[in-house]
Amino acid sequence: MDIRNRHGEKIDHAFHEADRDDVLVVLAHGVTGDKDREMLMTLANGLAAKGWPAMRMSFSGNGHSEGDFRDSTVSKEVDDLHAVLDQVKGSKKIAYIGHSMGGAVGALAAAKDDRINVLVSLAGMVRTKDFCDTEFGEETPDSGYMWEDDTKPLSQAYVDDMHAIGDTFAAARDVRTPWLLIHGTEDDVVLPKDSDDLYLKLKGKKKLVRVEGADHMFANDYDLLIEEIDDWLGEHLG
Repeated sequence: MDIRNRHGEKIDHAFHEADRDDVLVVLAHGVTGDKDREMLMTLANGLAAKGWPAMRMSFSGNGHSEGDFRDSTVSKEVDDLHAVLDQVKGSKKIAYIGHSMGGAVGALAAAKDDRINVLVSLAGMVRTKDFCDTEFGEETPDSGYMWEDDTKPLSQAYVDDMHAIGDTFAAARDVRTPWLLIHGTEDDVVLPKDSDDLYLKLKGKKKLVRVEGADHMFANDYDLLIEEIDDWLGEHLG
């Protein structure tokens, strides 16, 4: 399947087949990530083994997707997700799982796109401005790098977008999709307080899972994530 965003850039993706054909679980990464991160691969395989067809995607400018990383912003990634849904939705029920900045993408997308039937945020970013200032505030946009990785330049477009969004609280209030929040208690990249505060503002069906001792990547807790997500999908997708 050829998936392109509105800029004509090809979105790299991979499918994990399973028994059901009426559902698709879309998994997306965070900032500087891609579809081939261990977490996404493990979750997709685990969910497919439980019967949930899955698709991992790399946002434009990341991994093997087309586009320039310097153009990668939350807002552009929301557009990428809409483009993916345009291609895969059909009569399928869609669950979206986003890690870190991918969680912010999910919140903003689900607030305006009712094709997302279930939402899962893994260490989901809420306070985009605060995150940007904390992690990259000492770097000069368009000349500095993200976490000193010279393959990941910090662009002014990224900083401006993170500041313009500010946070996802307002968008989240418009989300009526059943929403599962999972956050590690030892996450020092996106603080657990983001999920704690977001949970209190949600008006639809919701659940917050705090994973004791887990960091931002949940490296030792993939099985727990799979079980929690499987239960949530089963409850809300049938």
